[in-house]
Amino acid sequence: MNRLTTQDRARILTVLSEGVGINAACRMNGASKNTVLKLLADVGDACSLYQHRVMRNLQCMQLQVDEIWSFVGMKPKNAPEGLEGGWVGDCYTFTAIDPVTKLMPCWLVGHRTTECTDIFMADLSKRLAQRVQLTSDGMQGYPAAVARHFGSNVDYTVLNKSYEGSPSVVEAKRRYSPALCTGATKNVVCGAPATDKISTAHVERANLTMRMGMRRFTRLTKSLSKKFENHMHAVSFYFMVYNFVNVHGTVKTTPAIAAGVTADRWTMEDIVEMTDTMRVSN
Repeated sequence: MNRLTTQDRARILTVLSEGVGINAACRMNGASKNTVLKLLADVGDACSLYQHRVMRNLQCMQLQVDEIWSFVGMKPKNAPEGLEGGWVGDCYTFTAIDPVTKLMPCWLVGHRTTECTDIFMADLSKRLAQRVQLTSDGMQGYPAAVARHFGSNVDYTVLNKSYEGSPSVVEAKRRYSPALCTGATKNVVCGAPATDKISTAHVERANLTMRMGMRRFTRLTKSLSKKFENHMHAVSFYFMVYNFVNVHGTVKTTPAIAAGVTADRWTMEDIVEMTDTMRVSN
């Protein structure tokens, strides 16, 4: 790893940020698999710590939250007895987005449970500087978690979508092809939200971008995450690139600049240098 220059590491990260798998990144850059995975681990840790520190006192006025499915190691039905429900099988990433600036202020990699929902809402609530209009899907854990961590200082709505078929059929279709949406209802849980802003369209679109931007999220592929730690590193790096490097077509700049988190657009070399700085300081 020490033999790689900043430019070499930036080149590898650029390839990974474009949705290329680990093995393909190795072939394209002439690097070993261990080298690329070690780089991703170092960068992922640094990106997670950096964003955890700077995503504070955010001036967001609207937020949408959702979950995106993936799996680690193998699907639950193929997991050996005793491994089901651990960090093998289904894995959900909770995401949030400001539909105005396109900033994604925080995320959580875990299971689709009330416990993970509560942790995610606790983290999100601490990053905001003012009252926000929040919209979630109909997952049962959200209302209690929002009430616990936002209290009355939120305009909270739930967008319930109805799909054709039984819940199990809907979940299976949601993973591989879109289930037919037969309707949607907007339920005001607390506060006085603007009804024309009740939507989860932006976060669902952001999750599609996320699935396209990481090879390990692509369905029906062998490029899945083999280890939970690598999965988290890849997600942290993805959000760093999304928030600080890539220019969003709607806001004409990076989400971090649009939200006032930073004044300048980052490059891959900046991420490498930030990683080196944080490794030295730790």
